Amino acid sequence: MDISVVIPLYNEAESLPELEAWIRRVMEEHGFSYEILFIDDGSTDDSWEVIQRLREDNPAIRGVSFRRNYGKSPALNTGFARAQGDVVITMDADLQDSPDEIPELYRMIKEDGYDLVSGWKQKRYDPLSKTLPTKLFNATARRVSGIHNLHDFNCGLKAYRGKVVKRIEVYGDMHRYIPYLAKLAGFNRIGEKVVHHQARKYGKTKFGLDRFVNGYLDLATLWFTGKFGAKPMHFFGLLGSLMFFIGLVAVILVGAIKLWNLHHGNPYTLVTSSPYFYIALVTMILGTQLFLTGFLGELVVRNSTRRNEYEIETEL
Repeated sequence: MDISVVIPLYNEAESLPELEAWIRRVMEEHGFSYEILFIDDGSTDDSWEVIQRLREDNPAIRGVSFRRNYGKSPALNTGFARAQGDVVITMDADLQDSPDEIPELYRMIKEDGYDLVSGWKQKRYDPLSKTLPTKLFNATARRVSGIHNLHDFNCGLKAYRGKVVKRIEVYGDMHRYIPYLAKLAGFNRIGEKVVHHQARKYGKTKFGLDRFVNGYLDLATLWFTGKFGAKPMHFFGLLGSLMFFIGLVAVILVGAIKLWNLHHGNPYTLVTSSPYFYIALVTMILGTQLFLTGFLGELVVRNSTRRNEYEIETEL
């Protein structure tokens, strides 16, 4: 099969017939063999009934309906597990992503050799309250991930080589960082395509401003697990040792100052009367705790059954 189109959705009953007809037209015009996977993320409208009716006319449609709303990442992960195409295309169900982009995205994967191609909605039809935070968010993601050629990490329109979606796990709210997940899995050929962005035709957006706060927390998690997930002692041990050393030097200085004043007959106060003593003591305690955290992390990693699982590209 050439293409699997994975579409997560939540309360998008109005747009589904138009979206399905659009995708089918594009596929038939270009002679692609395809499937459409609708992942209904616990919709409370009649989205699932619409999907069932569409399947009666188009056997290429497959569907999954969640019992409740889990979020976009679980929906994508479920779709990825079921996708059978050589190239997997993801898009949103709100008609803001154009299926007319599919042939070029497919070509970039198959002919240009990309592992992943992310859409870039260079011209957006969103309010300023959404576009400005998005630009800041993407700038931070580029800096942390090291994927400097992407302008829009969160664009729902993406294309993947089939094996990519089978090697990554999308959970929580990590759908914003799928290019970063792919990079951590060893798929470094990541490209970008300027895509057409359309104004929402039906319904309203399902995402609030809290996604930006959660997005930064998820980015920090990915950065840490990607860099230190298999060697936590390198982070916690180094930081803990540094803090303990600084605290120890500070305690020695506080004690040395008192001994100096005592030896020369200068006025002095008790070591415990100095606030610097307690600051140094707390620093030593925190350093010890961080070191022990790294040590416990190493014990967990060493007892993990996946500690020696590596992504092997080919073998002779």
